[in-house]
Amino acid sequence: MIPHHESAHAGDPFDEPGPLDRDDFFGPQPAGRAELPDPAPLLRNLAHCVVEALAGARDLEQLARWVTDDVYRGLEKRVALASRARRVRGARPQRPVFAIGTIRASEPADGVVEAVVIVHQRPRTRAIVIRLEGFDARWRASVIGVL
Repeated sequence: MIPHHESAHAGDPFDEPGPLDRDDFFGPQPAGRAELPDPAPLLRNLAHCVVEALAGARDLEQLARWVTDDVYRGLEKRVALASRARRVRGARPQRPVFAIGTIRASEPADGVVEAVVIVHQRPRTRAIVIRLEGFDARWRASVIGVL
C-alpha cells in the first residue's frame, strides 16, 4: 500500500502564528556591541558620502549597503531635490570642499549608536545625525538626518 500524504491542514505548525516567525529566524539578526566593529570610521565615512551625494559628486547607490531601505529612500528624495535646485540655478555638480569636525556618539542600548557628525563647509556648517544599529555582525544606519 502506498502511504497517503495529505496537504497542509489547519493543525500544521507552519500555518499557525507562533512565537518564532519565519522573518524573525531568516531576517536580519540583531548584533550586540561585542560583535560589532568600532563605529567611528563608519560614522565619518557615512557623513562624508552623504555630503558628496547631496552635492551630486557621489552616486547614492554606494551607500545602499550601509543604510536601511527607509534611509535610502529618504536620501534619494533629498538628492533629487538638491539636483533639481542645481538645475534651476544652472549649477553643475561639483565635489564639495569640506572637513569632518567633531563626532559625538552615545550608545543608548546594546548594539545601537546615536551620533552627531559636524561637517564644516565654506558657506556653512552642518550637523548630520546618524543612528546605527547592529545587524548580522555589521552596522547599518537606520536614521540619517542632515541639518
